[in-house]
Amino acid sequence: MKAYWKKYELQFKRPAKTSRGEYKIRTVWYLFLEKAGITGVGECAPIPGLSPETPEQVELLLNDVCTNPENYLWSAELTQKVSSVHFALETAWFDLQNGGNQQLFPSEFSKGKAGIPINGLVWMGDAEYMQQQIQDKIKAGYHCIKLKIGGIDFEKELEILRSIRTIWHSSQITLRLDANGAFHPGEALDKLHRLAPLHIHSIEQPVAAGYWKSMARICKESPIPVGLDEELIGIHSTKKKEKLLDAIQPQYLILKPSLHGGLSGCNKWIELAESRSIKWWITSYLESNVGLNAIAQWAYSKNAKGYQGLGTGALFTNNISSPLEIRGEELWMNTMNAFNFPENFFNR
Repeated sequence: MKAYWKKYELQFKRPAKTSRGEYKIRTVWYLFLEKAGITGVGECAPIPGLSPETPEQVELLLNDVCTNPENYLWSAELTQKVSSVHFALETAWFDLQNGGNQQLFPSEFSKGKAGIPINGLVWMGDAEYMQQQIQDKIKAGYHCIKLKIGGIDFEKELEILRSIRTIWHSSQITLRLDANGAFHPGEALDKLHRLAPLHIHSIEQPVAAGYWKSMARICKESPIPVGLDEELIGIHSTKKKEKLLDAIQPQYLILKPSLHGGLSGCNKWIELAESRSIKWWITSYLESNVGLNAIAQWAYSKNAKGYQGLGTGALFTNNISSPLEIRGEELWMNTMNAFNFPENFFNR
């Protein structure tokens, strides 16, 4: 087996704003595995300021992987602590095993016979921009809206959420929130109690990762179910995963393979969560259509329940063309289309 990688810059149509900053360009790396005339492709997409690995560390590890890919495939611990590279290696391998046609997990979804319900994502911005996104999502047919909060004044965010509830009851529109750790531990519960009358489905990561005692108290006392996201980053051993779940006891896990140990790391999180009656869902995080496709197919194979956080590929001007398309509030594979990689994409 031979391997090589390429760097690629995704351009945002509009800067994507979170509580951690604003993204205009998204750098990803594609890992190629070749054998018997077939090439499998996986995407390595670390998150600036969130993933522990730096671009330099990513490229050094990709170089090592390419010198002996079999060694890294069969010794997962060599890459598992670098989630983005581990995810790329796993998915390139699944693609290779299935003929290099991006059918990583053959299923009704990958054959274009079933869709995956997804939430509509509303990005941070000024109040007018956020309200316009909400209107667009609801008009498109979404019944579950996820809003990133913590980037503008909390009172304005409350006003936006109240305006939604004056028009759409919780039986019509489900609201999920993602604070990305923006709340101070001392004020989080007060804010959650102020949000509660708006019938919020859940809130992701209300306080920053690492404050286990504060998060445990919040999960216990919050009137809104709490999900962990950033809290899971860098937790790789089964023992530490068990310790975290038992200490914090969240209501949900929000799983991102590029951040949480690849597919195998997320599989372990799911196993441990289900044994503790903790619910979960799966989301992508600004991968191109290559990574999004892999995550979506894996999510379907896991029989993921409810709305998943997929379908962000439309944010880029130069995404890899693919069969993925959104129909209403579902992500589908249109088998009349194929992956259309740029010219010379597979050249070393």
